[in-house]
Amino acid sequence: MSELAYMKDAVASIRSRMRAAEERSGNRDVTLLAAIKYTDTEHILELARLGVTDVGENRVQQLLERYEAMKAARLNIHFIGTLQTNKVKYIIDKVSMIHSLGSENLAREIERQAAKHDRLMPVLVEINSGEEENKSGFLPDEAEVFCKTIGDYPHLKLCGFMTMAPLCEKKEDYRKYFQRTSQQCLDIWQKKLHNIGRPILSMGMSDSFEIAIEEGATIVRVGRALFEKP
Repeated sequence: MSELAYMKDAVASIRSRMRAAEERSGNRDVTLLAAIKYTDTEHILELARLGVTDVGENRVQQLLERYEAMKAARLNIHFIGTLQTNKVKYIIDKVSMIHSLGSENLAREIERQAAKHDRLMPVLVEINSGEEENKSGFLPDEAEVFCKTIGDYPHLKLCGFMTMAPLCEKKEDYRKYFQRTSQQCLDIWQKKLHNIGRPILSMGMSDSFEIAIEEGATIVRVGRALFEKP
């Protein structure tokens, strides 16, 4: 038996738990995004064989090292980590979405690099829902002001929002952060009259994805739970 055989059960378990959370909340069609920061190419390709279509990279160098293999596997590559402005040029033509747009400077650089490639770059505005000093992203009160400036960047396509809640001791403690972010994001979205349809809301990880789904997440970023052997 392959040493990766356990991953089939892990993926099935995560999907089952996602479906149960969708049933409880009525929030359907949530995307499983595999957070691959702490795994290797072999495990990533196994995910593709198991039907996982979306993966999230945190580090530019890792993305570049594994890019050709992931491209060959037809994976949708998202960038979900803190992105330095001087690294944007390396990934602008390689990722399907940037989840971590958390500053005006980064917006300007994504615009500049996307223009060079004549592409419209899908982005999510990162919200620092816990207002933590050591985390990137816009504070909740700043996010709406920034979103009003997105129209200044013709090569950026605002698709929604991303948040990373503070680390909580109890799963239920995540709910207040997800509730607040979800409501705020919907409020911002509804005020932007040209936005039609449902915004993407990327929130929830291995310890919190079920609560995130219950509170409106459309993408959950699951890493450890996919790769830990039972």
